[in-house]
Amino acid sequence: MAEGMLLPLLEKQPFVAGFKPHQITKLAALAKEVRFGPDHVLFREGDECSEFYLVISGMVALEIAPPGQAFRVDTLSAGDELGWSSVLMGQGKYFQARTLEDVRALVFDGRDLRAMCEADTAFGFVLMLRLLGVVAERLQATRLQVLDTFWPVAKRAGN
Repeated sequence: MAEGMLLPLLEKQPFVAGFKPHQITKLAALAKEVRFGPDHVLFREGDECSEFYLVISGMVALEIAPPGQAFRVDTLSAGDELGWSSVLMGQGKYFQARTLEDVRALVFDGRDLRAMCEADTAFGFVLMLRLLGVVAERLQATRLQVLDTFWPVAKRAGN
């Protein structure tokens, strides 16, 4: 899909709240639209893939996936984002991301996002604030999962 066609999709994403219109336009120039079928692994824990995604439609599971069975930490849907660590070049992914149904998303190359941040520090500041918000959301989701899983056990043990 042409860049001009992606701008209206990007403008609707909650992630770009706080960006100035010209910054959203610059971001749209880096965007590509992608589609995935159900049960597609976008990335695995430890992967150094460089993609950052904004979900347009569908659902994606964020999972901790030790050998054997995956443990879902969060479920993402339209308006959510994933792959924030792609901007931190050289960092492996902290979760596995797997589609639960057909997914449509905008994808950005993390290297390109980082280069844009370095070239335009005002853009970089806004982007990093938004990414920090994503990290905080993931931390909270993980915290709640741990509480849901272990609180009854801890309570029974007298803790």
